[in-house]
Amino acid sequence: MRVAVIGSGIVGAAAAHHLSGRGVSVTVVDGAYPGEATQAGAGIVCPWVDHWDDEDWYRLTREGARHYPGLVEELGEDFGYARVGALLVAEEPADLEPVRALLERRRAEAPEMGEVTDVPAPSALFPPLAEDLVALHVAGAARVDGRAVRDALLHAAVARGAEVRPGTAVLTPSGQVLVRETRAADARARVHARHAAPPPPAGTWRQGDPAPGAPEGAPAEGAPGEGAPSAGPAFGVGREVEGGPGGEAGEALEADAVIVAAGAWAGEACRPLGVELPVFPRRGQIVHATLDGVDTAWWPIVLPRSGPYLLGFPGSRLVVGATVEDVGFAPRVTMGGLDEVLQAGLRIAPGLFGATVTEARVGLRPVYAPGRPLIGRLTDRVVVATGLSAYGLTAGPFAGRIAAALALGEEPPIDLTPYAPPV
Repeated sequence: MRVAVIGSGIVGAAAAHHLSGRGVSVTVVDGAYPGEATQAGAGIVCPWVDHWDDEDWYRLTREGARHYPGLVEELGEDFGYARVGALLVAEEPADLEPVRALLERRRAEAPEMGEVTDVPAPSALFPPLAEDLVALHVAGAARVDGRAVRDALLHAAVARGAEVRPGTAVLTPSGQVLVRETRAADARARVHARHAAPPPPAGTWRQGDPAPGAPEGAPAEGAPGEGAPSAGPAFGVGREVEGGPGGEAGEALEADAVIVAAGAWAGEACRPLGVELPVFPRRGQIVHATLDGVDTAWWPIVLPRSGPYLLGFPGSRLVVGATVEDVGFAPRVTMGGLDEVLQAGLRIAPGLFGATVTEARVGLRPVYAPGRPLIGRLTDRVVVATGLSAYGLTAGPFAGRIAAALALGEEPPIDLTPYAPPV
C-alpha cells in the first residue's frame, strides 16, 4: 500500500512513523511554510486542567498525553520529553478551588496525572515567580520539545523507507496528489475564503483562549495586512493546479490513500474535493530566554489562571508565551506581541527581569471553527487531521496515529464521531 501525507508537522510525521512501521510505502510532502505550528509550540503536556466543559476535546488530549511514554520507549531517543510537573498558580487560595475540583473529578479515569498537592510557596520550585503566589502541583505534567519530536518521528519513518519530498502539494478533485516545486509566489498567495472563529467556550486554565481584552471571533482589523484574507500558500485551487512551474501541473504521487495534515492550511488543501472546511490560523508568539548559569531543566511548567505560561528546558532555557491572535495568515513576530508576552511574563515572574532574550517564535495554530479538532475521512481515499489549536504538541502524535489507522482502513483507537468532517 502507498500513502501520501500532506504536511510534515507533528501530526503528519506521526502518521508517517506509524504507517512506515506497518510496512506501508509513505511519501511526506513538506511545504516548509512560515508559521507552521509545530516549529513554535511551547511543549506543554497537561491536558487534565483544560476543556472542563467539553469532554470530547478533553478525551483526545488525555489520550494524547497517555500516548507519549510509549512513543518515547518506541523511538528510543531523547527528544526533550520529561515529566517535570506543573504549577497551577493563583494569587488567592480560593482561586484554585475550581481547578482542584476538576482534577479530583477526572483523577479516577486519569491516574497518570499523578499526585495533586498544595504548594504555598511556588517560587521554591520555580525561583523567578512572584513571592505572593500560591499553587497546586500536578505531578504528571510533562514538557516536550516539539521540533525534536517531529524530527525523531520523521527520521524513524525515513529509516524504514519513507520519503520526505519538499514542495507544494495540490489535491485534484479525485483526490490525487500533485507535487510541484515550491515557488516564492506560493508564499504570497491569497487564501480565498476566511472563516470567522466563534468565541471559544469559557474554561479553566486554558492554553489556547484569547487573552483578556483581545477581540474574539473574526480576525482583528486595523493591523496592516492582517485584517483581510491573508498570505498563505494556496492549495488545490483549480487555476493553481494548472499554473505550476513552467505551466506544469506538478508530479503526480502514486498513492492509494492520502492524509491531509496541513495544519492551518488544511481547508485550502481539501477544497478541490468539493468540501468547505472552516479551518483558520490562530497566531501565537512566544519568547525564549536564558538565565545564565541556572539549571532550568527540571523546573515545573507554570500555568496561571490567566496570563502567560512559563516552562524550563535544559541549557538554562525558558519559554514564555503565548499571544492568541486571530489575524489570518500573518506569521510575523510583532512589537505588540512581544510587549504583551514580556509584560505578562514579568508580572507573574519578576525574577526574569534580567534574563537574556534569545529568540522569538511565531506559529499559526490550526483551529476548526466548530470548536473541536477535525479528524476523519473526507472521501474513500482522503483523510484529514487538523484543528488541534494550542494542543498540537499534546495530541499531535496520537492524532497522527488515528489518521494512519483510517488510511489503512482500520478501526481507530477512539470513537471519532465528535471530530467527524461535515461530509
